[in-house]
Amino acid sequence: MKYLVITPTEREYRNMCQAIEREGLKNNYTVVRSNVGKALAAANTARAIMQAKGDFNRVAVVGYAASTLGRKRGDIVAPRIARYHDCRIPGDFVPELTDPHPLLGHDDAVVWTGDSFVDAKIIAEVKELYGMKSGLFDMEATAICQAAELFDLPVVVVKMVSDVPGEGDTEHSYDEFVNAHTDFSAFVDYLEGLR
Repeated sequence: MKYLVITPTEREYRNMCQAIEREGLKNNYTVVRSNVGKALAAANTARAIMQAKGDFNRVAVVGYAASTLGRKRGDIVAPRIARYHDCRIPGDFVPELTDPHPLLGHDDAVVWTGDSFVDAKIIAEVKELYGMKSGLFDMEATAICQAAELFDLPVVVVKMVSDVPGEGDTEHSYDEFVNAHTDFSAFVDYLEGLR
């Protein structure tokens, strides 16, 4: 299996590159840094796919994510659905923005994508707006799904919970966690075991 692995930040890129430098991997991994945010993530994903001329079987999005209460920092989660949380339009007006995007993950979870670093207030608003009880939050996954769909490539998202804003975590908590948790072996292990 040939994976295009998308990592938003330089730290995630470096961590994933180090994790795949080991013997005996059954899959082939090309790691690309997308940068942070929906527009850059979609553009850099599409560019990487086009440059490879159809050489990938799957897209994997790996890295850190915020979580609602119920998960703890360090948990590895592979959601089944990706959605935008910052669309404020009628539900069926632009379905590609509001519809869920299926993922290859095994966990009963949704990764919610938006253009801001979430805090407890934003999470509470998303819970109320969408009736969501539990979820992860990032700034790229759903946009990457849209780019991959243009090429009929399935997507798997695997995230490590870096912060839980409902417990008082902030951007400083995130930074401290990310600096202390650089081993991405669990991401490689998950992708190696995915059928």
